[in-house]
Amino acid sequence: MSRLREVLSGRELSIVLALVVVVAVTTAVNPSFLNAQGVHDLFLNASIIALLAIGQTLLVITRNIDLSVGSVMGLTAYLSGQMFIADQGTPTIVVVLAGMALGAACGAFNGALVAIAKVPALVVTLGTLYVFRGIDYGWASATGVHQINADQMSPSFLSFGSGSVLGIPHLTLIALVALVIAAYALHNWRSGRELYAIGSNPHAARLAGIPAGRRVFTAFVLSGALVGLAGVLHASYFGTINASVGTGKELAVVAAVVVGGVAIFGGSGTVLGAVLGALLLTTITGALPILGVPAFWQRAVDGAALLLAISLDRAVMLRLAERLRKERSLRRA
Repeated sequence: MSRLREVLSGRELSIVLALVVVVAVTTAVNPSFLNAQGVHDLFLNASIIALLAIGQTLLVITRNIDLSVGSVMGLTAYLSGQMFIADQGTPTIVVVLAGMALGAACGAFNGALVAIAKVPALVVTLGTLYVFRGIDYGWASATGVHQINADQMSPSFLSFGSGSVLGIPHLTLIALVALVIAAYALHNWRSGRELYAIGSNPHAARLAGIPAGRRVFTAFVLSGALVGLAGVLHASYFGTINASVGTGKELAVVAAVVVGGVAIFGGSGTVLGAVLGALLLTTITGALPILGVPAFWQRAVDGAALLLAISLDRAVMLRLAERLRKERSLRRA
């Protein structure tokens, strides 16, 4: 276990070093990349992906995954806009809670199929990716409102998304609070540590008396609530919403989580690593146009980073398993 912790801390350190290299190279090409506004925008853009990555981490460490995050994010963002169309004076906190509740409900639907019906998470969430997106488009068609603009929303809601405290964007502060709470829960709460046990060996976890189904279901609900929060924040920050919001986010989120050192095979990883992975990939995405790389290569970078991270994780795990096997052999001898 101590060696595993060393590997994970090494992954997080390598992400920080890679981030420094990307920032240094890009700043050398365009010094404005690292000015106050550039850093502000960088953290803003990373904050929503970081929230999604925190929720996804809760699932990946249990050997599950949620591919419907982009669709749920779009659905909750559209809900935010529709609430203001119904009443432009709706309090921001009510919109935030409604978005989180809808996200949690979508997560509960996924979690019930995975934890209770025992359908693989990959199959379930691939299906709900299209189901939730279809509901979003159907809602837009039924109401005749295909796009919601900033002038239809509350000014206080828009200022919430674009505001800051001591120069730190509200969205970044929210992501940091979510990171601290999730990291503390996974490290100190029994239910958090049980998620790792489920991911490491689901059968052994059940034999040890861990309520695996209940824990996985809860992880889906919490992840859904964070996705719902991200959808509301997206609406608040960008001020323009349509039924296609969040399309393709699932690849960016899974890439951030795996690049951040969360094992796609479950049982290991940290939310800090996932957030650093989100920050690294967001920084690379912002740096590519400055470095003269065409926009269509940006998605390819996410895919390449995902493949590289999975291959690296697999290689490291095989090496650790081999070392442990040799040590056991020496002890027996």
